[in-house]
Parts: sequence; structure tokens; C-alpha cells
Amino acid sequence: MSFTRIWVYLAEQPLLWLTLTVGVFWLAKHLYFKARQFPLLNPVLVSVSAIVLLLSATGTPYDEYFQGAQFVNFLLGPATVALAVPLAAQIDTLKRAVLPISIALFVGALTGILSTLAIGWSLGLNGQMLLSLLPRSITTPIAMGVSDQIGGSPQLTAVFVIITGILGAAFGLPLLAALGLRDPVAGGFALGVSSHGIGTARAFEYDQQAGAFSGLAMGLNGALTALLVPLIVWLFGLG
Repeated sequence: MSFTRIWVYLAEQPLLWLTLTVGVFWLAKHLYFKARQFPLLNPVLVSVSAIVLLLSATGTPYDEYFQGAQFVNFLLGPATVALAVPLAAQIDTLKRAVLPISIALFVGALTGILSTLAIGWSLGLNGQMLLSLLPRSITTPIAMGVSDQIGGSPQLTAVFVIITGILGAAFGLPLLAALGLRDPVAGGFALGVSSHGIGTARAFEYDQQAGAFSGLAMGLNGALTALLVPLIVWLFGLG
């Protein structure tokens, strides 16, 4: 039986893309640990690249892929809520660090937005492209909602969010180590503010406490950025 006939047969099965997505991620994860967590072999980066290549090679539209793999998207909600469980074990640390966390959250959110604005302007971006880029540091569902409200393109924003998360997960911890920052609370919080859920997954691999505070930062930064971005758009007359 030829490859084409095999592929046509498999493509008719409802769980094909879900199975392929899980399988590709499992292989990427295995490769990542075999390579001793080499940053450029981040499982999300490798999985996304492999799936994009596969979709291109088979001429499969994204809508068709998403229809088959949407169960993974459904699990994002429960997985996000589950981040509260490890954070509950860190409640005493959280109480002691409320003030520095609050300051770090505000400074981190504002820096993320303003640095994005500065980079966008330096690259000559404006209009819908620039507006789509502004909420790139927060989790995808919130970022797409913010983008839609300020006149950006939610689909384009989702791409920027994923790129930001992959870069943060790949290079965040090495950068923090190079800066001499090894505290799991500070490091995890920094990853959550800068690279949302993908960075949080990396933080959990590094340290459970770092993962707990990264999840906290991801949620709080999503809420704060949703308030700050429209304000900055109004202040700079970007809308």
C-alpha cells in the first residue's frame, strides 16, 4: 500500500491529529531530555515546528487539524485551574512576599508592554500589526480578547504569544542564571510574567516552587495587562 493511500485512510480517522499531536510532543520531550534540556530543543518549539511541517507537507488546512486536536485545547482550561494546587502549598511564602511580588508584577507588566511598543516602533510597525503585538506576554485566550478589543488581529496575536512563550521557555532560565538570579520564587515569577503558560511549564521542570509562582504570575499578569494595554493605547493615541 502506498504512502498516499495510507495517509488518506488515516486522515479519515477522527483521532488522527490528536494522536499525532500527543505523539510528536512525547517524542520532542524525549529528545529534549536526551539532549540534557538544550534550550533550542524545547519540546513546544520542536512540536510546533514538526506539526507545521506536517500540515504543509500534507496540504492539511489548520481548521481541519484543530477540529481533530481540539481536545488538547479543551484541556488548557482545567490545566490552568490546576496551577492553584501547587501554589496552595506555597501559601506561607506567598504571604511573606506579597509586597515584592506586587511591585514585580506591576513593573514586569508595564515593562513588557512598553518594551514591545518601543521594539515595534523601531521596526516601523504601526496600525493593526503593532496593536496585535502589544499583549504578546500574556496567556493566549486573554491576549486574543485584548487584541480584539483594541483593534488588533487575534489570530496574529496568538502567533506572537506562542513565539514569546517559546523564546521565554528556551532562554529564560539560562538568562536568569547568567544574571546570577537563582531564587526559585523570583525566577519562576519572572518566567510567568514574561512567557505565560509555556514559561510556566519550563519553570515546573526546573523547580516546583518556581512553577507555582510562575503560574501565579501568569494569571495576575494576564489580568493586569488586560487593564494596562487599552490605557496605553489611549495614552499614545494608537487606537
